[in-house]
Amino acid sequence: MDLLEKLRPLLAAEAAAEAYGAGIEPAELEQAVWLRLLERTRADGPPPEPAAWLRGAVRAEVRGARRRARREVPYDPVGDGPPCGPYSRSAEHVVLRAEAGRALRAAVRRLPGRCPLLLGALLSRSDPTYREIAGELGMSQGSLGPVRSRCLGCLRRMLTAEIAAPELWGKER
Repeated sequence: MDLLEKLRPLLAAEAAAEAYGAGIEPAELEQAVWLRLLERTRADGPPPEPAAWLRGAVRAEVRGARRRARREVPYDPVGDGPPCGPYSRSAEHVVLRAEAGRALRAAVRRLPGRCPLLLGALLSRSDPTYREIAGELGMSQGSLGPVRSRCLGCLRRMLTAEIAAPELWGKER
């Protein structure tokens, strides 16, 4: 296992540099990367450029840890305080959630073709089945998934363009 001995110092340094920014312990990050390396070597053999692969694996694990941290909600064992986290019901939260819903419905209405009807049916409060939606739209039930996927991709691109870059970067008004 010459590869493991060769990569151990590099992984320790990379994990120490990246872990705390993601809110995890360096040892946990090292363990996750070693596991990823083991799975990769079993499936495809050792990576052709181990150091570059290791750096990429560390970055990927850190991104995953950051995503998980954003979705986590603190546990309150007492439960007597106000709710916290993304599921709290403060007035601000209710207003922001309603505004996000209005923006989403407006974006869905601007989609091309059958997308507004299909996504509108999928977002319906009555929660219709695929069979009911297919009958209502005159489509085959088997084509709903692929059409839905294309519509959601279009919606994602449209919202990304509107939210991520509303004006030129670096330009202030």
